Amino acid sequence: MTGPGERLRDTPREWRVTASDTPFTGGKTSVRTDRVVMPDGSVAARDYQVHPGSVAVLALDEQDRVLVVNQYRHPVRHKLWEIPAGLLDVPGENPLHAARRELYEEAHVKAEDWRVLADVYTSPGGSDEAVRIFLARELSEAEGDRFAALDEEADMEVARVPLADLVRGVLAGDLHNNCLVIGVLALTAARADSGSGGLDALRPADAPWPARPFEA
Repeated sequence: MTGPGERLRDTPREWRVTASDTPFTGGKTSVRTDRVVMPDGSVAARDYQVHPGSVAVLALDEQDRVLVVNQYRHPVRHKLWEIPAGLLDVPGENPLHAARRELYEEAHVKAEDWRVLADVYTSPGGSDEAVRIFLARELSEAEGDRFAALDEEADMEVARVPLADLVRGVLAGDLHNNCLVIGVLALTAARADSGSGGLDALRPADAPWPARPFEA
């Protein structure tokens, strides 16, 4: 419990696991079944996706537009408007390095100013995936050749949309990608909270991330 004025914080906790199996292993993720001891002493099976973690980038230009991509997502049978994002492909990979890579590969854009916007667990009841969402500003065209897109990314569209339009789309139920939803609403809230310093008070891009520790 917390007292008046105290900040709520999620706290690390790990219940005892008596057995663990991995019935499925895919190219990037796997499924694990743990036998977990409950508070009453009973043991329950918990199935969840084991995920390397991800990064996402809310790239905001000088005209207050957000860079978004439109991509087919087979599990939900939709083409979703999203912000650039991708996996942490290497254990211990620096998330900022990964975010710069994804912004380059998906939009051929670079940014000079980076902050941490939010850290989230995407679906903690069924996956251990952790995502760090960055705010990237001072955008410009990246140098060099464009990244050769494959699979779903070969059909990807790129656009720049006013932040206010995205907020309205989220609240209307028209936009569903979790990183886009969290990113645009977090950015809007950070701007509105002038008492905390606004965007200048956002965490630095190299802020610690206990969910996915990394090297500098």
